[in-house]
This record gives sequence, C-alpha cells and structure tokens, in this order.
Amino acid sequence: MAATPRRDPADVHPADAHHLIRVHGARENNLDDVSVDLPKRRLTVFTGVSGSGKSSLVFATIAAESQRMINETYSTFVQGFMPPLARPDVDVLDGLTTAIVVDQQRMGGDTRSTVGTATDANALLRILFSRLGRPSIGGPGAFSFNVASVSARGSVTVAKGAGRKEVVADFSRTGGMCPRCEGRGSVDDVNLDELYDASRSINEGAIKVPGYSVDGWYGRIYNGCGFFSADTPIADFTAQELEAFLHAEPVRLKVDGINVTYEGLVPKIRKSMLSKDVDSLQPHVRAFVERVATFTACPDCDGTRLAEGARNCRIAGVSIADACRMQVSDLAGWIAGIPEPGVAPLLQNLRGVLDSFVEIGLGYLSLERASGTLSGGEAQRVKMIRHLGSALTDTTYVFDEPTTGLHPHDVQRMNDLLLRLRDKGNTVLVVEHKPEAIAVADHVVDLGPGAGPAGGRVCYEGTVEGLRASGTVTGRHLDDRAALKTAVRTSTGTLEVRGASANNLRDVDVDVPLGVLVVVTGVAGSGKSSLVHGAVSPREGVVTVDQTPVRGSRRSNPATYTGLLEPVRKQFAKVNGVKPALFSANSEGACPTCGGNGVVYTDLAVVAGVATTCEDCEGRRFQASVLEHRLGGLNIAEVLALPVTQALAHFGAGEARTPAAQAVLARLADVGLGYLTLGQPLTTLSGGERQRLKLATHLGEQGGILVLDEPTAGLHLADVEQLLGLLDRLVDSGRSVVVIEHHQAVVAHADWVVDLGPGAGHDGGRVVFEGTPADLVAARSTLTGEHLARYVGAPGA
Repeated sequence: MAATPRRDPADVHPADAHHLIRVHGARENNLDDVSVDLPKRRLTVFTGVSGSGKSSLVFATIAAESQRMINETYSTFVQGFMPPLARPDVDVLDGLTTAIVVDQQRMGGDTRSTVGTATDANALLRILFSRLGRPSIGGPGAFSFNVASVSARGSVTVAKGAGRKEVVADFSRTGGMCPRCEGRGSVDDVNLDELYDASRSINEGAIKVPGYSVDGWYGRIYNGCGFFSADTPIADFTAQELEAFLHAEPVRLKVDGINVTYEGLVPKIRKSMLSKDVDSLQPHVRAFVERVATFTACPDCDGTRLAEGARNCRIAGVSIADACRMQVSDLAGWIAGIPEPGVAPLLQNLRGVLDSFVEIGLGYLSLERASGTLSGGEAQRVKMIRHLGSALTDTTYVFDEPTTGLHPHDVQRMNDLLLRLRDKGNTVLVVEHKPEAIAVADHVVDLGPGAGPAGGRVCYEGTVEGLRASGTVTGRHLDDRAALKTAVRTSTGTLEVRGASANNLRDVDVDVPLGVLVVVTGVAGSGKSSLVHGAVSPREGVVTVDQTPVRGSRRSNPATYTGLLEPVRKQFAKVNGVKPALFSANSEGACPTCGGNGVVYTDLAVVAGVATTCEDCEGRRFQASVLEHRLGGLNIAEVLALPVTQALAHFGAGEARTPAAQAVLARLADVGLGYLTLGQPLTTLSGGERQRLKLATHLGEQGGILVLDEPTAGLHLADVEQLLGLLDRLVDSGRSVVVIEHHQAVVAHADWVVDLGPGAGHDGGRVVFEGTPADLVAARSTLTGEHLARYVGAPGA
C-alpha cells in the first residue's frame, strides 16, 4: 500500500488552526493568573477541592465572556433589555464558541411552573389536544392553566370609508385556567390569628408578617392611608375598617407626598408569599407561611389546575390532566399508540421530548410536577433535555457536576450523554468530582492545591492517567475507596415509620435505628426524599439540612449568614461603650459614601457598570469613626478580614473572648471552612462551600436527630473524608444522623442502610433492603448492593 503523502504545514487551512480555547492570565475571584489551553471538540473535566477556583474559571470566565460577546452582537436597543455583563478579569481569552450553560440553579419559584411548562412538553400536548380532543373546546390556550377565560361586550368605533360607525362587539377567549384556584391546583385557608394580634394596634406591632415593620415603609402606609387608625387595637375596628385592613382591593393613594398602592393584608400576602413555591422561600418566611396558611387540593379541579372544559376533552379516553399525571415513561408509551398520521410531525416531536426524559434518567417524573420541587441534580438534567436532540455543532456545553443526585447505576448513562454531545463536534466542559465521571475525560485540568487563597492555580493539565500519577490532591485520592466497617454501632432505639404513602411510596413500614449513622439510598426517584422528608423530618426534635440553595447578595457573608456577627457586634459595643448597630455595614456604621458596599457602582446602561473601591472607606465598608473602636487590638473591618481559624483564636482569649462566636467558628472549622474569611461575600463561594456553610449553621440547632440530604454535593474526594469524620463525631456525641446519599463512600461508612427501589417512580417506593453495609454487599440483591460490592472490591464483584 502506498504511503499517504505528508501534508505541508503551509497547506493547512487557516480555519483548522483554531482548535484551542486559550485562557491566559485569568484572575476572577481567587484565580491566580491562570493560563490553560483547552482542546475544542473534546470532553474536558475540571477537578480540584471545593473552592479551588473551578467555577471561577469555567463559569465566571469562559462561559461569562462567551455570553457577553454574544450579547454584543445585538443592537443597542435589544441590549437595553438584557442585563449588562462585565468582561471577566483575564488578559487573553481566545477561540471561544457559543457557550450553553447547564447549571444546578433550582428551577422556578412560582407554583405555576411545572416540569411540563419548563420543557415545552406541555405546549406540544396542548396543541395535540386542541387538534384531536373531543369534544373540541378551542385552541391550545383552552388547555393552559395559565390562561384565564375572558368574555366582554361593548361598543367599538369602526372606520368605514370617510366615516366612522359605532358597533356593538363581543369578545371571548377560552382559557384552561381553573377559576377557583387560578391555575395553582391548590387553595389556601388563611389563619388570621397567625396574621395579626387583634389585642394590639398596628403601631404596637400587631402585624406578625415578616418584614412588616412599624418603623418601615409599611408602617407609614398604614398610618397615612386614612381607612382606619393605626393606634386603635384591631379588635376595636369596625366591620368596615376591618374589611379595608384585610381585604381592600388595590387603590392608589398619596402618603407623605409619595404615590403608593394600598391593598388589603390578605390579598397582599397571597400575592407576595402564598402564590410562591414554599420551598423557594427564605427559612423564616417559609416558617411563617406554614403557620399562617393551610394548602389543600382545589375541590373544583381536584388539583389538576384546569377548567372543566379542558378536563372533559379527551383523546382515547385520556384527558390532558390524566396525561400530565402519568409517569413520563408511561406517557411516552401512550403517545406512541396514537394512530393519527394527520398530526405525525407533532407526535414525533412530543415523543422525542418524552424519550429524552427517559434517556436522561427522569422517566419517573410527571409533567404536572412543580419545577420548584426538583432537586439541583434533577433541575440540571431537565435543562439538558432541550439540548439532547439539538442539531447544533461546534458549541461549548458547560456542565456543573451533572452526576449530582445520581445513583452509581445512572452515572454511566450520564457519561454516555456527555460523550454523545462531544461526538457531535461540540466542546464539553464539565466541573466534576466523581472518579467515574472524571475517567471518561479526554483532557483534565486540576486546580488547587487548596481552597480560597490557597487555590486558584493549575496543578495539573493532561490525561486522566497522568492525573493519577501527578501527586496532586485529586490524583492521590482518585483511586481511594472507603472500606466497609469492621464493627458497626448498636442502636439505642428506633423511630417507627408506618404506612408511609407520600408520592410513590407504597405503604412503607420501616424502623429507623437511633444513635447510629443511617444512610437511606436507592436510585434517583425511588422514594428516598419522600420517605425521609415526609415521615422523619416533620417530627419533633429533628433538624433537617435539605438541598435548598444558600441565598445571599454581595452584602451577605459567612459572618451574617451564620449569625456570628451578632455576638461580635455586642462584644464590640460592650467593650467600647457604644451601640451594636455601629458595627454593621448594613446599619448605622456603614460608610455613607458607598452605603456599606465598600465599592461605588456606576451604571452605564447597556455597557457593563463599573465598580470602583470607595475612596472614603478604602473598601472597608465602615465609617472612619467606627474603625477607631477596637476589640482585642482589631477593628471590625480587620475582624471581618480574618480567616475562620485565626478568628477562633482571636475570640478565645482576653477582652475579645466571646463564647457564642467561638461556638459558631468551631462549627465552621469542623466542616472544613477554616480558610474562609468572615467577610467574604456569599456570591463568591462555590457550591460545595455553600453546602458546608449551611451544614455548619444547622449544626448549632437543638435536636437529637439530624437529617442530611446529599451532603457530599459539591465536595471533593478529600472533602468527603473530612465529612465522614464529622458524621462520626456527631454520632459519637449522642446524636442520631440520617443521611440521604448516593456516594458509595458514605454508604460503606454507615452503621445501617435503608435501600429503596427497586426502580424509580411507580417501579420504586418499596424498601428492598435493611441492614448493615456488609450484609448489603454480601446479599447483592439490589442495584446499590451490586455497585457497592464493586466499589469496595468484594470477591466476585
């Protein structure tokens, strides 16, 4: 066979030279002049301990600049409707392609948002029923629970020739919204006793709603509205005054020379709090909502959200409400059985969307499921659905830990999907910790060596095999496997669960042992969260750390989020003989020039705003007079600049000794956040850091039983070891710990395992194993047992 002639480099097409994404001198957040060359059309995985700078490089630098450059291709008029994006702090960023970010942000805080609406599956179903449903009731809007039925009759002016004529016209629109619940599927009953204290006046603090302060804007409105006296106890209101206070329709008023809208307390609370998904609310607001309102399925629509016409229109005996209640895998089978060639393209598109659900491991969901109830991992996979069948190529897909929430059985399926996106000619960038996901990478970038200021540097760049031999933290831990315990703890009692039937659970009876480490596991959708959160978390004495994301603005930091700042402010005030409010950058002590931000923001409309360090406070956020007060030789700005470990020593001796602050700091150090500075904005923390910050906050709550929902999310292999040590210390201190988890190191480390399954959705909901990890490996009767046996290297695995 003749040899292939060698190609002269001069003959290479110039376009073929652009095969790299070049990043030089990246300095976002903690990145320390990072420079990497990433191959295009390959799968690159970014590894490193939590807080090492992975997200700063992938999301805040590469994806952010791609999005900014795409936005600049639009006209200035269009850009005016988009959020302005600043250029990342990087010297060179070359070879970018369009970036599609698939992150773990929870979906939708509104109860109107469902899995079906978020994926467009509902839109296709509505068209299908409008074409084939009998009796016919109208277009697609007649099947939408977000469209209300409207009818009107009135006089309109019609121009005809040179004259005009008044005619009477009728207008009607048939919508699918249930008029009683307004498309929410549930109705609420408000407990007025939890809304206000009738024995007090408004100025005496009668209103119990969070944020409704007498000293704030609401107090001014109630005092100036004129409908009642804010100094009269609510119990003494006349019927007319009470109606105005509770149920008044919105009306425009002028209070203190400012135009405002006054509205009754009940409708205002319904709009601002009760209409939102409860899980998306801040903890104190959620607690208030749970006290003040009881939610029941709407009696008119039976929770389907739909009007009577939409419920009665059917295809082969199935209404759109029935279709949305089906498990997606069953719905796909039903769609495949509709023999209607006249709507074949529509059926094909709908079947493609539903098959993508099954392919990505979400076939157990139903389209009516509220999107706000999805876990972070489920939300990310739902976002992936619209990209699986995309014909786009030469696109950069950016994923944030796509294996989060996946059982080991499903990780290989996710790997196959990532490789399929790559093989279509796309660049795939993945932030990941799991060895099974790292193993399929074409290219690996390991950041570190530590977290925060100790990270932000490239420790290794190359192949997976090279990473194993590199000696980095990730390389050393890549092949780590936790061993089964030689001896497990003995329970001190049991927590009985009888007849649990929430969601897909099938009258589950289980005894959860107390005084030990219990891990509840099973494939995604098997009923783990339904069992634990539905039957264990609501009980008295149980502290639950769920997957609700940590929210916070650039003003929020570990000191404010954990409550650490409160005892520190009081100690500053006590030692210096002044008010505690002076030591808050959000209160009296704030620099008046920057408002306590430390920087001054200049809005430049469609161009990204500019943030400059405040010249008066030099970025320290406090007034100069406040910084003259010291505690243990440090002012408040210097205290907020301390790392947790140094702060722990500072508040442990001398005049700065503050036991309450020490307790909070000890918990932060215990979860591996000793390197964080007290004043670091929450917006700069990684997902794993936020998860551990939340865990540290809840560890201070009183309760004998601690429930953790996937605490390994966002944690590096080295961090998981530290988490296991923390779980042991918690159990040894006398607390019972129940963990919902897929990570096999945690399952192997448990004293007792409750495995649910055998499948997901209606194929799950049963306890398929109870016992020790060793017994689970020996039996190998479940998917978890099979994978755990391989993980620990059991004979015959």
